[in-house]
This record gives sequence, structure tokens and C-alpha cells, in this order.
Amino acid sequence: MTKQNQAVGGYGERCAIRHLIEAGLRPVARNWRCPDGEIDIIAWEGEVLAFCEVKTRRTGDFGSPAEAVVPAKARRLRGLAARWLAETGTTADEVRFDVLSVHLSGAGAARVEHLKGAF
Repeated sequence: MTKQNQAVGGYGERCAIRHLIEAGLRPVARNWRCPDGEIDIIAWEGEVLAFCEVKTRRTGDFGSPAEAVVPAKARRLRGLAARWLAETGTTADEVRFDVLSVHLSGAGAARVEHLKGAF
């Protein structure tokens, strides 16, 4: 991954965090990593624990950001979530998987779409 792509992704995650907080969610972890991968954001929405994948795009040339979350990525995120829950001892009555699509424009604010329960 290039430094430019890392910078774009980092900016997108900051936009996503801001969006989640403004929507009333309470982030508890960001960029949690283990040998199997990474979870971008973990946040509580009331009693629901949301595991959030953030995808940022500058153009629509490769489809929408959410389309980048293919079935293999969704399976990996489910496994990562189970591992995070086990390692932290966190319990939740309900868990969901969200995708936050961050659309960047040349000028103006980024647009964030929050797809709750995406998979």
C-alpha cells in the first residue's frame, strides 16, 4: 500500500469516527490488529456492538466503497470479531457488522454512508 493510499484511508477512518460519534455511537476500539487481520472500528450503539469496516474512495472507477467488502472479507471480519470478543472478554446480546463508505470529492466535505447490518 502506498503512503498516499494510507493517508486516504486514515482520513476516511477519521471521517467515519466523526460520523459514528455524531450519530450517537460510542467507539471502544480503532484499528484493532491481530495476526489474522484488522478491525477498523468497534463501537457500541446502545446495547448493540458494531464491528465496522471503513472503505474510502476518491472516485467511482472501481465501484462503490461498500462493494469492496466481498464475501471473503466478511468471513474474515466475523472471525476477527469472535477473536476480539474472546480476547477482551466482552459480551454483547447483539453484534452487527457495518460498512462505512467514505466518498471523497476534490472540493468539499467527504460524504459518509453508514450501512448497518451490512452482512
